[in-house]
This record gives sequence, structure tokens and C-alpha cells, in this order.
Amino acid sequence: MRIKYILPVVSLVLLGSCTNFLDESDPSNFTQENYFQTEEHAQSVVNAIYYDLQMSANNDYGGNPYFMTDFATGLAGTYVGQNQQINKIRNCTNDSDNEYSRSWWNRPYRAIANANLAIAHIPTIDEMEESAKNRCLGEAYALRAYNYFNLVRIFGAVPLILNPVDASSEELYPSQASVEEVYNQIVSDLQAAENSGLPWDDASGRVTMGVVKSLLAQVYMTMAGYPLQRGNEYYQLAASKSKEVIDNGTYSLFDSYDKLHDVAYENQGEHMFMIQYQAGVTANGWQYLYCPFNMDISAYSTETGSIYALQEFIDSYEEGDKRTEDHQFYYTSYTSNNDRSQVVTFPSHFIFKMFDVDAQENTAQSSLNWPLLRYADVLLLYAEAANEAEGAPSESAYNAVNQIRQRANLQPLAGLSQNQFREAVWKERYHELAFENKIWFDMVRTRKVLNLTTGGFDDFVGHKFTYGPSLSEKELLFPIPTSEMNNNKKLEQNPGY
Repeated sequence: MRIKYILPVVSLVLLGSCTNFLDESDPSNFTQENYFQTEEHAQSVVNAIYYDLQMSANNDYGGNPYFMTDFATGLAGTYVGQNQQINKIRNCTNDSDNEYSRSWWNRPYRAIANANLAIAHIPTIDEMEESAKNRCLGEAYALRAYNYFNLVRIFGAVPLILNPVDASSEELYPSQASVEEVYNQIVSDLQAAENSGLPWDDASGRVTMGVVKSLLAQVYMTMAGYPLQRGNEYYQLAASKSKEVIDNGTYSLFDSYDKLHDVAYENQGEHMFMIQYQAGVTANGWQYLYCPFNMDISAYSTETGSIYALQEFIDSYEEGDKRTEDHQFYYTSYTSNNDRSQVVTFPSHFIFKMFDVDAQENTAQSSLNWPLLRYADVLLLYAEAANEAEGAPSESAYNAVNQIRQRANLQPLAGLSQNQFREAVWKERYHELAFENKIWFDMVRTRKVLNLTTGGFDDFVGHKFTYGPSLSEKELLFPIPTSEMNNNKKLEQNPGY
């Protein structure tokens, strides 16, 4: 069964007593000190860390914070003209009042607060087996690292809070740590998780050893590139960690793209780590966002046309690439909600990777999970890292990327120089991982952007999107939210905002 996330434990407060009516304290008055007594308490706080993966934005129409970086790539369009949060990002006119940035700040820090509670208090629980403690702590360390990894890549220098905080804490208004300090802590947390005895796989959707090692590989890969530029040693570390995942054999590519959005295949095979949803409990609320605007193809009452792939991006795929066939990664037609024998054609390529057919056609309630990490990402990461570390593409690097290409009905790569292979893998990441909150992070760590007109790669700064705006150094980070700048005078805003 999927994890059922509870409300965050960080909100536990002492209700207080104004008289000594009773000799015994009220057992329902939980504090951080008296709550952590049993294994169930430990599990509840870990569950609360997962809860904040289900991100949402306030005052938002027709969007989701997970779209934020996709619109920053220049690959996406929208039919939601009134959503200024989307359009400011897409047009390189973003500011610190954007609700998406606020969600990307608040949700990770709330998850980190719960992780800090878990890490501080779980070791003190007497009524708990050591193996269970280690499992919970491993998940807490991994999830804290994951949230800091997102924060440091999106905002740069951020506060590094590693202990529970209350109103009397010195860290209530923290200063920003350096980017290097944050990355070093991320590595430390993931290494702690790696040593916690986590299983390699878990059908419930919890963090596993495969997820931890894959995250370490991603972190090392990012540290090898920008902004730290630690180079070859870290490319070697990234290649080694991702190869451990590949060689373990637990994970494999699906033989059909249909399985990417089939609830029967969640948390297994290619799906290594996902945000968990369950209709009737916490349903996936994104499905209507993937529908074309008011084409009446869906059982959902609202169809927003929130995000679609630009035609120039679709044209950048190789001829014959299966991923561009209708109802593979994208779709340009669907049957009418009024008459399923009638086909409605759209003016743009909408995203089909995460399209829940049953919810769209019948229930308007989706249990489809959202992918945070796919095995395809690990294969491509290994291919890129190995090429950098070894100075040329090896047989195993070719094999990794060609598994992706074979599924797409493309010819295998062969006989390439180091630079040719590097750019071929970068392009494969664009085409395989598009609209999964991945590509902008690649753009920033490599400082390179795919030119949809030439097929080559431009420098990040100065790259011009096909619809007009150009990237500047400002777009290498997102703005720290205005509300945080007002609350904490120790914070320094990112350049250009």
C-alpha cells in the first residue's frame, strides 16, 4: 500500500496548563520532548517529511510549482495567459513575489524541520529496534539531503539548519551558508543514509538504497560542474555511484512508454522514487493541467492548457524517434468526452508522459504518482559522467545511453569523440527527461543550453529562446521570496532581483 502521509509533526505544540487540577499531565499534550516514545512516533515524523513532496502554490491558477523550472528552460508554452507566475518565468522577467519560488522555499524547509526532529529524537527512543531506527534515520537523512539539494540548486546560498528550531532558538533567523557548505552537508547526509541499511527497493514508495546512491551520483555530478567546478574527481565519483545502481540490477527500463503513466507500475522497474498519490485520500491534482485548453476531452470539469511542448522542441528530436509519436511522450489529439468515437485535434503537443487515462476518461480522480527519479536518468547520468572521467566514451557508457535510444527506435551511438558523445548525451537527456523538472538543473550545472534552431549547444548566458527572451546571469538562480527577505533581515537576495 502507498504511504499515507500525515500532517507535519513540526506543528506539535505544548497546549499548556493554567492550574494544577491533575497530578498527571495530559497525555495528549505533545511536545518534542515527550512525543518520541515509540516506533509509531518515529514513523509518523518520517512520514511527515514525505508529505511536503506534494507541493502546491498559493494564489495559483493553471499551474504547479513543479512546472517552475520547466518554464525556465524555454521549451514550454502555456495557454494560461492570466498566470503571471508562469509567464514571468517563461519570459525572463521573474521577481521575488512569485508564489512558485515561495513554495520551493517553504515546503523544503518544512520537510527539513521534520527531518531535523527525526534525526535528533529517534536515536533516544527506547521502545524501538535498532534496525527500525536505522531505517527511519536513513530515510530522514536522505530526504533532508534531497531537499537541501533542491534549495541550493534553485536559490544558491541558503540557511543550513541541522537542528530542531523553536521560538527561542538562535537559528530562528539564520544566516546563509555558502554553496560549498550546503553541498558538503548534502554529501554527509547521503553517506549517512547509505550506511543505514536501507533496502534496495520498496514497493511502498519509500527512499531506498538505490535512490540514495542515485542522489549521491547526481550531487557529485553537479559538484563536478557549476558552480563548484570540482572537475574530474567528482565525475569519477558520479560515474562510480551510478554504476553501483546499474550493476545492482534492481532497476530496468520499461519496455513500453505506456507503463510510465500506468498506476500498476508505480514504485517499481524504472520508477525509482515518486511522489505518492491515492484517489480518495490525496489525489493527483495535476491531471487537468495537462489537458489542452477547453477542448472537452476530459472527465475533469476544468482543462487549462497549462503546459505544452514548443513545436521547435518537438522538431529537435531525431526523425523516427518513437517518443514524438502521438500518445507516447506527447499527444496532439484525443477522443471527445461527449463521444469517445470522435477525435479532437489540438494546435500543440501536450504532455502525455503523466496522463492518467482512467482518471481523464472516467473518474476525474487520479492515483497516478509523479516521478522524481527514473532509471533512465541514472543511465544517462552514468554515460555522461564516465565520458568525462575517462576522457572518451567507453563501451559501458555507450551501452547506457543506447538502452534509451533503442527503446526510442533510434540507431545506437558509436564512434564519437568525447565532445560529440558529451553533447549527444546532453541532447538525450533533453529528449528523455523533458518536463520532469530535470532540464533546467542540467542547463545550470553545464552552463549550456540546447539551441533548438541549430541543434548545437549555446552558452547559458546570452542564449536566446525561440520566442524572444534571452538568458542572463540572473536566471542561473531563482529569487529568494519577498516574504522571507522581509522576515529575516540576515538574508541577501540573489543578483538581479
